[in-house]
Amino acid sequence: MSSVTSNKALFCLFYIILICQNTMEKNGNPPSYGWNNGHMQAPPAAPPSYSQAVGGVGPSSPYTPQYLRTTGPQIVTTVVPLGPQTTHMICPSCHGEIDTASKKKPGLIAYIAGSVLCILGLFCGCCLIPCCIDSCMDVHHECPNCGAHLGRYRR
Repeated sequence: MSSVTSNKALFCLFYIILICQNTMEKNGNPPSYGWNNGHMQAPPAAPPSYSQAVGGVGPSSPYTPQYLRTTGPQIVTTVVPLGPQTTHMICPSCHGEIDTASKKKPGLIAYIAGSVLCILGLFCGCCLIPCCIDSCMDVHHECPNCGAHLGRYRR
């Protein structure tokens, strides 16, 4: 077994020596890598810079856009206070001149008053009386054209 292993090792050694002799030049020096007759060869030309390739200013300088200022009609918006009745205003969603559609819904005061009445013992339906009184209702305003919620008047 050892003679077979040593034969393989000798074969590999001779094979490596043969390859090395074939790659050596006639004068015994290895092939040149970047040298030409003892002098270094010039490197290949560098690629063009960004500004040369694109034809403009390089990315190192920041770009500041120039905005054209046009004078046109100025839009003035006013805040219209919403009250318990319908309000005449311009809808911010559909820009139509409208009278708001108002809906009354029970507010916080109605729920607090109903809870107090329930605690006092009036829980047989009497605690729902504040939900029917107009002065305990919040008023929600909507646009009749587009249905957008415009605001709420709290009591």
